[in-house]
Amino acid sequence: MTKHVILTGDRPTGKLHIGHYVGSLKNRVALQNTGEYETFIMIADMQALTDNARDPEKIRNSLTQVALDYLAVGIDPSKSTIFVQSQIPALSELTQHYMNLVSVSRLERNPTVKNEIKQKEFGKSVPAGFFTYPVSQAADITAFKADTVPVGDDQEPMLEQTREIVRSFNNIYGKEILVEPEGYFPPKGLGRIPGLDGNAKMSKSLNNAIYLSDDEDTIQKKVMSMYTDPQHIRVEDPGHIEGNTVFTYLDIFDNDKAKVDELKEQYQAGGLGDVKIKRYLNEVLQAKLQPIREKREEYAADMGGVYDILKRGSEKANKVANKTLEEVRDAIGINYFTNK
Repeated sequence: MTKHVILTGDRPTGKLHIGHYVGSLKNRVALQNTGEYETFIMIADMQALTDNARDPEKIRNSLTQVALDYLAVGIDPSKSTIFVQSQIPALSELTQHYMNLVSVSRLERNPTVKNEIKQKEFGKSVPAGFFTYPVSQAADITAFKADTVPVGDDQEPMLEQTREIVRSFNNIYGKEILVEPEGYFPPKGLGRIPGLDGNAKMSKSLNNAIYLSDDEDTIQKKVMSMYTDPQHIRVEDPGHIEGNTVFTYLDIFDNDKAKVDELKEQYQAGGLGDVKIKRYLNEVLQAKLQPIREKREEYAADMGGVYDILKRGSEKANKVANKTLEEVRDAIGINYFTNK
């Protein structure tokens, strides 16, 4: 049976948090364990440098942290190829070839790029590398002939840009070399989880995240500071669960749905205090995160072994990407010294 090929990954700009776990990491582990996919997981350091070029130390330090988080949640190097983007030279050349097929105006219309440029407040000073990173993503995806790319709804425009590049290349050069990818979207309700402060997004920059590497005391302090219902002043007051971050987290992380429903009823009726439900949530999160944290500490005790995993994965990824690059060069007609 021919396996589908998955490409996914993260920018190494810091440790990964429980939002990453819910939104992507947990799903990656499930997909790798089906045996139906050949999975490539990329630590996208070059993409991270597009808006962090003046702080490369941040990227270097974060790379190993992301690798540790991957291994801790159950990504298995024997089932998934974990590799480092900058160690695959073919990706840069593929990006260059694809840039000739994309206009500046098309990049300017990409909704994801427009939103991120606005969020980062680049103004007219947007780095060229950041502006063109949809083309780089197309190179990443097509280098491994990935037909499946796990994405959130906000990343669909990026995937469509890749499909346009694939169609243009195959049409112009008359060979069906590149593969059009399809998005693999997380089940409804498993997208982004809110930050501890109730903000719609959990983010490193907003300092409202629980990290997979947080110790027991840190998790407890963060949970006890979480946003609940600002109108719920006294224990006996009826409370609201809509927009209440504690109950949002319980819905996501607690497998005892009957218990959560019971707590919701008590809270809405009055008589259940915020401190009590936060203590219960802390117990739930500690049970969920302790095995991950312990496994992470085991890998961290042998960083040489972690680097070896990344090196072997990058070597494998290199061979696959180089094969695609040779096919691309041949299609364009610039393999001048091959078979002469």
